[in-house]
This record gives sequence, C-alpha cells and structure tokens, in this order.
Amino acid sequence: MTAFHHPASLFRHTALNILIALLLGACGGGGGDTGTASGSTATLSASAALGEKIFKDPSLSASARLSCASCHDPAFAYAQPNTLAVPFGGIALSDPGFRNAPSLKYLQSNPAFFFASDGTPTGGFNRDGRANSLAEQARRPFLAPHEMANASPADVISRLSRASYAAEFRRAFGERIFDDPAAAFDRVTLALAQYQKEDPDFRPFDSKYDAFLAGKLRLSDAELRGLALFNSAGKGNCAACHTSAKGADGSPPLFTDFTYDNIGVPRNYAIPATADPAYFDLGLCGPDRLDLQNRSELCGAFKVPTLRNIAKTAPYFHNGRFATLREVVAFYVRRDTNPGEWYPLNADGSVNKFDDLPPALHANVNTSEAPYNRKPGEAPALSDAEIDDVVAFLNTLTDGFKP
Repeated sequence: MTAFHHPASLFRHTALNILIALLLGACGGGGGDTGTASGSTATLSASAALGEKIFKDPSLSASARLSCASCHDPAFAYAQPNTLAVPFGGIALSDPGFRNAPSLKYLQSNPAFFFASDGTPTGGFNRDGRANSLAEQARRPFLAPHEMANASPADVISRLSRASYAAEFRRAFGERIFDDPAAAFDRVTLALAQYQKEDPDFRPFDSKYDAFLAGKLRLSDAELRGLALFNSAGKGNCAACHTSAKGADGSPPLFTDFTYDNIGVPRNYAIPATADPAYFDLGLCGPDRLDLQNRSELCGAFKVPTLRNIAKTAPYFHNGRFATLREVVAFYVRRDTNPGEWYPLNADGSVNKFDDLPPALHANVNTSEAPYNRKPGEAPALSDAEIDDVVAFLNTLTDGFKP
C-alpha cells in the first residue's frame, strides 16, 4: 500500500492476484572449514560457516553479551525475540534503540536502493534502505553505541582475534588478515552476508501457503476468505504492496514489492527517544539516512517488509507500535474511519491524527489508496469478521509448516 504507485497498475496487479487466488482456491557451529546450515543438512562454505559463528558470537560486542542473534533470533524468524518496542544494547545493555528489529529472512532477492522510472523509491536494506547490500547492512550494528557499541572496526577485529574460531578466520582470509583491521572488518561483513545467502534457513519457502500454492493442500475456509480479502483492491488491498502471487518464472511470492509507504503509524511513547517532542523518525529522509534529507515528500516513508513469518515477529511497524496482527489489520482499515481509536486527542478534543509526523508532513501520508481512502463515519473496508479472516490467512505464512 504505497503512496508512490500508480492506481491503474495497482488495479491490474491486484486483479491478477485475485484471479490466481480464486483459481488456486478451487483446487553456533563447531570447528572446521565448512559448517552445517542451521536447521538443515546443507553444507556452508568456509566463509559462510564463519559468518554463522560471527552472527552468534556475543564476545564481539563491547558488553560481551550481545550478538547479531540477540536481536535477530532464529526462533523468531531472525527478528526480535521479545515484546519490547526497541532492543537495548550498549556497553551495559541499557541503551535503548530507535527502531524495532526486523526479520532478516527472505532478503536474498532484495535489490540495492534505486528510484524506479516513475520516481518510486525501491529496494535497499534496513527500514530506510540506506544500506545497499547484506554486507553493508551488517556494518552498523557492530559500531552503533546503542547496539554492539564497539568504538571502531579495529575493536571488533581485536575481539575476533581472540575468538575460538580466529584460526579458521586466518585460514579463510590469510594468516596476516588481523594485521589490517579495515580489511578484516570487510571480511567479517562479507562472511555474515554469505551466511545469510547460503543457509536455507533464511529462505525455506515451506509455509502452509507455499504448500497451498504447490497444490498440496487446501486452505481452511477462513484462510481462503482472508486470502481473497488480502488480494481484493476494494477490501484489504494488501497485495498492492505485499505481492501474494507467484512470479512469472514460477518463483514463490516474497510478500513485498520492495517499495516504501507512509501510513501514519501512531507515535510509540514506549520508545525513550519520543520523550523529546521534537524527535521524529522520518524513515527515508532521516535521522539515520542522510542522503535524502532534502526530499521532504519522502519523509515518513518506510520500507514495505515481507509478510512471511509475520505471526512470529511482533511487535509491528518500525516503532513496534502494535502488539498483535489483529491490531495491525484493524489499524489499516479503521485508521481513517475511526481515527480516535489510534491517535491521542488535542486539548480541544479533536483527534491528533498522524501524531508521529510534524504537521507540515501530514500530507505525505497515504490517504488515496484503499483502505485509507475513507472518511470518519464511513464503514471500514473490513468488518470485524473479515479482519479475523485476514489474520487467519497471515498465519499461513509462517515457515516450518508440518501437514
């Protein structure tokens, strides 16, 4: 549901999804130079096996208690393993972050950031797309003061040189690799990227919905109704951005089109940074991403995430504002018909809608596409029962389905 799409192309795309849905409805490792991928029998390359060890190693943080896996837990689809709005890190693990930690699954097809021919911002890694590769994405957590809190790449490499797998790292990248911390840090991020590319646990495509697409089972009535509502341009309209149909080459859907949207998510006062009324997380135009800070029309837009494993990755949105999937779907369809359910009141009793954006940027919020194109007092795009059906469908997107 992105404000940057053309309605005609959205209608054609969604109509195709509806047709397809209806048709389908009818019918931490050990030593050695290689490693075994987590949850599979696949063998990883030496670089990827090192990446897995680095990913799970808390000794590489200033606290010696925080690893990549601490915030991207395999048991939670490589997302945050708790209900906190944001993770905590730093030397004493007491420094709050600014955004909810997203899932790292299904990033293998994510393109580098670019503007499409119609001006639509697309691709990139992180919620604001500022990293252009898995390797680039891996750099910041090691150095951010509120994450692993190393003072420099050299600090990371000093810690790694004392790790149990340091000899493996030298064998893979050269006996003198630790003499050049900058080069060694590049190898760290490349190893992490290779781990995510090679380990099939990051992209198993084995959800109930995948089995349905393969013709191996029928979804329940509630799940089928939810799928139709998810795809319908006049109802959920979710498939406009969260593509649900197979690719032209038969590839499984990723449930993201890699674009950005501004949907006016309410401010989350559980994030300590929001205690400052002047603080706003504006996604594409800052404060973390700096190259687009003068593109005010992009302010407040965040990357459209995959919905695969969405049932395991609460809380939701960049600021962790919502605790349940039902709240999320209800917000989508009732944001404009019942704004008082989501936003605080002003002193005069009016609703302070879009309260996590400066007033000058409220016009950036997507209010033209369904289900956002309704007014207070009108019926929401989905009834309560239909919301439940969409949630039932979303639960079919969890990996590891066993018939």
